Amino acid sequence: MSTLATEYAASLTAVADGSFETQGFKIGHAAAAAMINASVNDGRFGPSQWVPNPAPGHWQPLAGALDPTPWVGGVRPFLIQSSSQFRSAPPPALNSAQWAAEFNEVKSLGSITSATRTATQTYIARWWQSAPVHSWNEVARQLIARIDLDAADSARLLALQNLSGADAAINCWNDKYHFDFWRPWNAIPRALEDGRDDTTPDATWAALITAPYPGHSSGHNCLDGAHVAVLRMFFGDDPTGGSFQITSFALNPGGPAVRPFDTFSQPLAELIEARIWAGLHFRFEDVAGQRLGLNVANYGAANYFQPVGN
Repeated sequence: MSTLATEYAASLTAVADGSFETQGFKIGHAAAAAMINASVNDGRFGPSQWVPNPAPGHWQPLAGALDPTPWVGGVRPFLIQSSSQFRSAPPPALNSAQWAAEFNEVKSLGSITSATRTATQTYIARWWQSAPVHSWNEVARQLIARIDLDAADSARLLALQNLSGADAAINCWNDKYHFDFWRPWNAIPRALEDGRDDTTPDATWAALITAPYPGHSSGHNCLDGAHVAVLRMFFGDDPTGGSFQITSFALNPGGPAVRPFDTFSQPLAELIEARIWAGLHFRFEDVAGQRLGLNVANYGAANYFQPVGN
């Protein structure tokens, strides 16, 4: 496998020696230096934002599973104006009918021993335990090559896609610690505390998949929503030339690692369900995550990377 240095050297062989090559070096180095300087004191690796709260509705970590990146929601964003610009709507009240319906949905489908989740749903839930950044950049590269998108538009696509994804993650993690909303494995054993007669506790309930940070909003769906919104801007919902493929890097998903999709609507719809089947999220958290990602991407497209000159 080629190293980055080897690939870089190989790419330069296609560029003629001379003043244009030298100017390219200078511009590239200046741009990289500016980006590095802009990230100084940006909040990365800052202190945890979590304030423990034992009250009903608040998240508690599973034993030994604290968030390794609690600072993400405090990082200075790249495109949006603040890390809370697109604050999600609050979770439903614990005494509401919506809460009871979504509680019982994940209680039934998301348990590690669920009798209602199908084998296919289990596979899909595990399959999506793969990094959204990797998945959607892979799709972008496929579609760039398919339609032979030129270098300038390809750079614009990848910049807008990845900076929107980064800002969606920042705003999403800010949401998580702002709401500090409990996960299903917190809520289900403590159901007597939510004020509803139609939510019953199960002290033995465990999720198919767990995560070490609060639930609202869904981080995976925040990133998926942002990346897909940008891809749709360039390729539409139904990309030219047929299906695209996504490769999962999840460990042992229980089926093929590579799956085809015909439209972007398909994976977005599946992701809302998959996080419920995994026992990771309530439905409202997945929906809110995709909405947040879309809002971030639309803001980025409206305010950055616009055509200039002639």
